[in-house]
Amino acid sequence: MRVLPRAGPLIRRTVAAPLAGAVVATAASTASAVDGDAPDPLEQAHTHNDHERNRALFDTLDHGFGSVEADVWLVDGELLVAHDADELEPDRTLESLYLDPLHDIVRGNDGAVYPEWGGSLRLVIDIKSPAGATYAEVHRMLRRYRDMLTTYVGDQVAPGAVTVVISGERPLETMLAQPVRYAGYDGRFSDLDRRLPAGFMPMVSENWNKHFTWQGVGPMPEAERAKLSAMVEQAHAAGTRVRFYATPDLPAPARQALWRELLAAGVDYLNTDDITGLQQFLTSGPTTSLAPDAGFH
Repeated sequence: MRVLPRAGPLIRRTVAAPLAGAVVATAASTASAVDGDAPDPLEQAHTHNDHERNRALFDTLDHGFGSVEADVWLVDGELLVAHDADELEPDRTLESLYLDPLHDIVRGNDGAVYPEWGGSLRLVIDIKSPAGATYAEVHRMLRRYRDMLTTYVGDQVAPGAVTVVISGERPLETMLAQPVRYAGYDGRFSDLDRRLPAGFMPMVSENWNKHFTWQGVGPMPEAERAKLSAMVEQAHAAGTRVRFYATPDLPAPARQALWRELLAAGVDYLNTDDITGLQQFLTSGPTTSLAPDAGFH
């Protein structure tokens, strides 16, 4: 797969001055994403239901997370962000909560989400409304921010400061047919048997409880540990990274025991709502490296 240089800037926005050389906010209603020194980026840290936080996106960036997830609904032509339909509010849009702030942050940090970081923030867009119409609007909107996004043209990939991955209701055939995309496809383990183009599916996600009974209490059963390792090896051999959602979220030490097993098996993203707890866990001891991303190698 050919990897292209990052695209040049295509849109211009006014950016607030960086605070302490770190992340900047785009409105007075949101404080700077980093108070003081910028956090060390934690590529394996993935926050679930980020939009439910008081400072969506910014709380997560304060903790150095490398992956963030937003649930998106198409309502009257607007991409609204909420976990459930009864929580939708007209001013909480994908653009205002994520795309605009990230664009300003990347501009303020010389092309990176975190200062001097060579990585790419993963923005997982979990589509909740019907796939076809919602993805069409997502694609249309992402095109406006393509100067900061990883872009896919045929089998060529141009890495960006932000890599969008489409999850939830995913229009597989539509995305496969696109000559140019601004998002990757969040697959399932059943998709590994398909002959999908290299780089099309940068990540596979699975429900933990569909495959495992262990909740982090006591030792992990050897049969389940072996199954976990085999699943991760299969995904990595196909050039895609691994995330499990609905992982047990029991208090420590059970949660930390689960995280240790996931890291030992080579799972690439740790899914959590406890951003402080995971940051402390990942910065307190040795971790493993992410698998190579098929989109970049």
